[in-house]
Parts: sequence; C-alpha cells; structure tokens
Amino acid sequence: MPVDSDAELREILSADRIAVVGCSTTPGKAAHDVPEYLREHGYEVIPVNPYADEIFGREAHDSLAEVEAEVDVVDVFRPSEEVAGIVEQAIERDDAEVVWTQLGIADDESAARAEAAGKRVVQDRCMKVEHERLVG
Repeated sequence: MPVDSDAELREILSADRIAVVGCSTTPGKAAHDVPEYLREHGYEVIPVNPYADEIFGREAHDSLAEVEAEVDVVDVFRPSEEVAGIVEQAIERDDAEVVWTQLGIADDESAARAEAAGKRVVQDRCMKVEHERLVG
C-alpha cells in the first residue's frame, strides 16, 4: 500500500539524492520547477531525460539504468503508462529505496511490484508540496 502517513513522508523527505525521471529543461514546467526547488533545499538532483544533455549544470542521463551514482528516491515525471518500465529499472537497483510518482501519475500494479521488491511507494503526490507542508 502506498505511503500516506506524514511520519513516513517526512522520513522519505530526509533522503539526500533524488533521480528525477522526466526532468525538464523548460522553466515553468513542474518537471523543471519541482526539481529546481528540491535542489534549492539541499537535495542532490540527478536528471534523467534522454532528450537533454544537461539540466541544472549536471549531466542528464538517458535512463534510470544509466545512473551510476547511488540514488535514494526515484521521482517520476512521466505519464502513468510509462511507470511500469521505470519501476522495473528501480527494482533492479539495490540503492533506490523509494519510487515517488508526481501528481496525476499512478500505476497500482507497478506500485505493488515495487513494494513486493522492498521499495516504498508514494503515488500521485508532489514532492515539493509535501516538502513545504512537512519540512520546509
């Protein structure tokens, strides 16, 4: 069952490194502004976007599987129908403990697979909103 308690959300928000799948180069889009907010609040953001070379002055990776650095949270800004593939890549990683899908993004079957693999799942919530509400 996806995380919904404030205590568990606070714990997840204490992470350090977030891979943002679908991170955008376009200011004004949530997929750009939310990761930028997270960076401004001390998180190390690793952009994942196959159509960008660099975002926030950091190399953008083509896929989550190509991220060599350790990752605490996988933050997803892709349509719900793409979540399954991203979850499979997250499951293959020993380091990513949490899969977080942003507002309007959910895939219950993929969430159940992630949880069965020992990952915590947050669905259909904005990481910035939850950070402002619980931490910031």
